[in-house]
Amino acid sequence: LPMVLAFAGSLWVFSRLGAEFIPKLDEGDGILQLVKSQSTGLQTGLEIQKRSEQVLLAEFPEIRNIFSRMGAAEIATDPMDPGDADTYVMLKPRETWRKVDGQTITKDKLMEAMQAVLARKVPGQAALINQPIAMRFDEIMAGARAELSLKIFGDDYDTLERLANEAREVIEKVPGAGDVEFDKIGLTPQLEIRPDRAALQRYAIHSDDLNRVVETALAGTEVGFMQDGNRRFPIVVRLAEELRGDIDAIRRLPVGTDSGGLIALERIATITNTTQVGTVVRENAQRRVAILINVRGRDIASFVEEAQVKLHAQVKLPEGYWTEFGGQFKNLVAAKQRLAIVVPLALALIFVLIFFALGSVRQVLLVYTGIPLAITGGIFAIWIRGMPFTISAGVGFIALSGVAVLNGLMMISYFNLLRERGRDVATCVREGAMTRLRPVLMTALVASLGFVPMAIASGAGTKVQRPLATVVIGGILSSTFLTLVLLPTLYEWIEGRNSDPQKSQATEQTNN
Repeated sequence: LPMVLAFAGSLWVFSRLGAEFIPKLDEGDGILQLVKSQSTGLQTGLEIQKRSEQVLLAEFPEIRNIFSRMGAAEIATDPMDPGDADTYVMLKPRETWRKVDGQTITKDKLMEAMQAVLARKVPGQAALINQPIAMRFDEIMAGARAELSLKIFGDDYDTLERLANEAREVIEKVPGAGDVEFDKIGLTPQLEIRPDRAALQRYAIHSDDLNRVVETALAGTEVGFMQDGNRRFPIVVRLAEELRGDIDAIRRLPVGTDSGGLIALERIATITNTTQVGTVVRENAQRRVAILINVRGRDIASFVEEAQVKLHAQVKLPEGYWTEFGGQFKNLVAAKQRLAIVVPLALALIFVLIFFALGSVRQVLLVYTGIPLAITGGIFAIWIRGMPFTISAGVGFIALSGVAVLNGLMMISYFNLLRERGRDVATCVREGAMTRLRPVLMTALVASLGFVPMAIASGAGTKVQRPLATVVIGGILSSTFLTLVLLPTLYEWIEGRNSDPQKSQATEQTNN
């Protein structure tokens, strides 16, 4: 009964641990993803970027070096617009950082201070806090610049934009929401040239001629090339730079007619400045907008659970519109689904192998009683250390189950060997438990002490191995107690009730 209550209590604790895909690593350096408006030109974006780097270097002596990667790559390896920039912040050793209340400032607080300074001194952009490797991982795995993204799907873009604004206001109020920004949303100023079909027919002008004039004036047309040794340079004709931005000059562009005359562009087309959607993003052939979220001070699973409840209550989705959380949360859900298939399958295969070794389903179930108590210890261990469940901890539970089954098999196999030599159940349990005490303790100590350095390490990259080591140490302690105390008791109780007293007496007489 105490074992059952302990296991039930551990399951209750596990349901409140929270969960993440993988622990957040401290890579040492940081990165600020500076996201500008889609209407920001290349030259303006460069000026904002240079100003941002100058401000950071002047305000934060903790920065050793800064370099940036701006714009989209020639090969679309990451989701970036031409005005976006990844600003890599290389930091000095931690002991040289400023102190707050007598203690060295943490990296998270330092990066948040950089974010606040940029918002105050270099407006016109949003700064997302991340780390170099984590950022690349998020972009490759989820196609987003943040560890978590809320995707809203639907048909009408205006409705999607309205829903995204409402959802952002809700998410910003959820505890743990660090950075909350839009991903490729907003209007971009554009020059719209709409042909007048009636005027084109009246002046006998083909639409191809109109398109060719506009293309040559604004984009440029290659009319030849210049040879310089082995190199060739194209010669492109287009309007001068100052005229390409002058709408009156564009209205006066001459267009040739079939009769050989010229007519101004404004007489055969309507030319206006307007705003249109900058980028229409589709996923699985469906329009969607996304909100980028970086969670700080909280696990992702509990954050998403609370955000979903508040979004369902406060944001009313029209028919045909739906939301979906992507990024690390989606990876976590997929990993849990795979573990839900792989782990039972592995335990079933182990069950069959142990049955071949013992020849009794009853005794195999006795061996398997070590798994719940081992899991109980692992759950309480990560709960005491304040860790959420991660895939790293899941791997630890798998390894822990193997150790628990191995010790139980070793103990019961020796009990059966003593019974074959003619001992009664009570005697073989006492002798077997004392004889196998040292092997079981050696197995437990080697496994647990070997993981202690991983459990207490605090360097870069230790956050991944720490949950695994914590689970193994805590679970081995509880499973060892089961193997040495509870398992012999269960064996004597169950096998003693199923043994044949006359057969045991006959066997003893034969041996004598």
